[in-house]
Amino acid sequence: MNTNLLFDFTVDKEKKTIFVKREFLAEPTLVWDAWTQAEILDQWWAPKPFKAETVSMDFSEGGHWHYVMAGPNGERHHCKAFYLRIDPISMFTFKDAFCNDKGEPQPNMPTMHWTNNFYAAKENTLVDIVVKFETLDDLEKIIQMGFKEGFTAGLENLDQYIASQFQLRKQNKTSNMARVSTYLNFPGNTETAFKFYKSVFKTEFINGIKRFGELPPDPNQPPIAEPVKKMVLHVELPTIGGHILMGSDAPKEMGFTVVEGNNVHINLEPESRAEAKRLFDALAAGGKITMPIQDMFWGAYYGSCTDQFGINWMVNYQVK
Repeated sequence: MNTNLLFDFTVDKEKKTIFVKREFLAEPTLVWDAWTQAEILDQWWAPKPFKAETVSMDFSEGGHWHYVMAGPNGERHHCKAFYLRIDPISMFTFKDAFCNDKGEPQPNMPTMHWTNNFYAAKENTLVDIVVKFETLDDLEKIIQMGFKEGFTAGLENLDQYIASQFQLRKQNKTSNMARVSTYLNFPGNTETAFKFYKSVFKTEFINGIKRFGELPPDPNQPPIAEPVKKMVLHVELPTIGGHILMGSDAPKEMGFTVVEGNNVHINLEPESRAEAKRLFDALAAGGKITMPIQDMFWGAYYGSCTDQFGINWMVNYQVK
């Protein structure tokens, strides 16, 4: 995490409460989505080396989020969040408890009562988090399970992954000439896949293969794990008719899970902001918005959605 951003983690044992203040380099709508959409929560919620897997989700007052904390050795810990109050893009409260595979809470495990407030902080967002426990033993048990370390590392890895991926995309596209590309995510075999596509289309990579290990060290970011350094951060390959195939690895070490069906997007890069907005609104009509189109902290006007026929789209206007 950028050390200039606010991050405060305080444990008050007398009040049986954890207080967290965390600033993000993004607008409130984007940060809100990261906390309220299953597809994004699955990418960062679980403390490493665990991963979150959504079983079911209904983000509404009285609704719930049933998810699994999946461990590296086959462990599967079911949890369920019960949503109590929701003020869109402002605050929400929920009770989070360990449960069985049917979603029934386990009374012998800690229950966490969350209140999350979202505040605009100039171009950034501050999330003020209060987590209350029923007993001091419950609080201490959660801390011993590595809550602080896992929660912190997951957020930092997500920040780093998004920022670095779109930074390279901006470097590879140096003008606002319109183009259409297909963006693919792989769990670690992007290079193998793209070498296969290269042999099929008999073309060359644009600016070669960029790897996570090539990123210069940044004192404001956590170090990149050794297995991740050799993975593909970004690659572009011309196919036919001027079409570009793009790809990157989504490392499990950073908390990402690639699922067949959601790892392919058609990426539109229009010539103007107005055209980007028109395309996005038209494609999203009757479908599902996964990220509202907006100015992003990496310098693009960007949004993503799944249309009414189940096709995934990205719209990216790179601001120059």
